[in-house]
Amino acid sequence: QVQLVESGGGSVQAGGSLRLSCAASGDTYWMAWFRQAPGKEREGVAAIRDGSGRTYYTDSVNGRFTVSRDGAENTAALQMNSLKPEDTAMYYCAARNGITSFPLQGSEYNIWGQGTQVTVSS
Repeated sequence: QVQLVESGGGSVQAGGSLRLSCAASGDTYWMAWFRQAPGKEREGVAAIRDGSGRTYYTDSVNGRFTVSRDGAENTAALQMNSLKPEDTAMYYCAARNGITSFPLQGSEYNIWGQGTQVTVSS
């Protein structure tokens, strides 16, 4: 079973930037980032497919966040710019093998990391 390890969370002021990284112990087809704030449902933030590098973003981060991956290294990253207080959440890396038509839906993923906290202060 592939395992995922996230790193790079932390605290930053509004308008700042953070970069999250996710290292997979084996090959994956889709890698994605989800977040969950206290009292809120888990939300798909960004996803990227191996090979084509096709990306998907939720509307609230489009233009501010960039997802990338290195297929040779089995890693993915989430560059977060212009951070807002509402971006505060636990961020999780997720992965799956095989196709999906819903890359931002958590139920599509069967491999999850332990999460890393992102806190944005105003």
